[in-house]
Amino acid sequence: MTTDFKKLFGEFEAIRAGVIGDIMLDTYWWGHVERISPEAPVPVVTLDKREYRIGGAGNVALNLASLGASVATFSIIGNEEEGKILEGLLQDNRIDTGYLLKIDTRITTNKSRIISRNQHMMRLDSETTHDIAEEEEDRLISQVSSYLDREKPQVIIFEDYNKGVLTPRVIREVIGLCRRRQVVTAVDPKRKNFFAYDGVTIFKPNLKEVREGLNLLLEDIHLSALQDIHLQLAGRLHHPISFITLSEKGIFYQDADQSGIIPSHLRSIADVSGAGDTVIAVASLVYAATKDVRLMAEVANIAGGLVCEEVGTVAINKERLLHECELLLK
Repeated sequence: MTTDFKKLFGEFEAIRAGVIGDIMLDTYWWGHVERISPEAPVPVVTLDKREYRIGGAGNVALNLASLGASVATFSIIGNEEEGKILEGLLQDNRIDTGYLLKIDTRITTNKSRIISRNQHMMRLDSETTHDIAEEEEDRLISQVSSYLDREKPQVIIFEDYNKGVLTPRVIREVIGLCRRRQVVTAVDPKRKNFFAYDGVTIFKPNLKEVREGLNLLLEDIHLSALQDIHLQLAGRLHHPISFITLSEKGIFYQDADQSGIIPSHLRSIADVSGAGDTVIAVASLVYAATKDVRLMAEVANIAGGLVCEEVGTVAINKERLLHECELLLK
């Protein structure tokens, strides 16, 4: 059956989605190198411009908004200039920041990248990474509960960067809230809380994270091995859908009825930053709209490749993705 992609992409505008996790500010310092420093054997970068972008879990929200969905964010940021800049960027992109919590005892994660001739020269990270306190957990869970009752979203996405916002308790209670309301949940996990997402709908690690989480020495990537990985993960997480990104080899998907590997499309790769954010955002929207796991994997696979053609963290372009889907998924 042929998919009407114009109709599908139009349906994204009716979807309400929440993103919970580690929201960050990405700062880009663009410059050029003309000499080596006399003080040390390092290049001297003459700065030309500075640019702020939405990063981390915020980039997932940005991708959802770029595709037309109504998006709300749930996180804890600092009550400083970086936090205000990040909040303003989110609002400028039609992302609801009314559920964000701002506190004085935590700083906003800011990843500053120095780039010359489209090459990363250095990255400086300013962040707080310890787990949020119990009182902050209470407030964050309460914000999600209020949103679920008020907005009745179709999907909640967890975006975990091990910065301390997604604690085991927050994860457990938010998944429970969603399951009771039959809301789809999806997660892009990291190692620290890898097996904390019991009962999530869509579990989307990359292959490296799977190897580390299951202590595997997997080298030959083939369907039967990945099917076995799904069974191992499901035995721990009791989740219905595994969705594993395989870098240049594509994407693996499996649910109760079907599984497969979607090969990557040939691309000119400039930067992989933020590709995982795009993949989980697109996959979650397609699944929320269709409940079709293979279609979810196919469209997300194309989206991940498209953003890798851009330098830095960028959101997917809806019209370009639509064109590519119509071209490649006939």
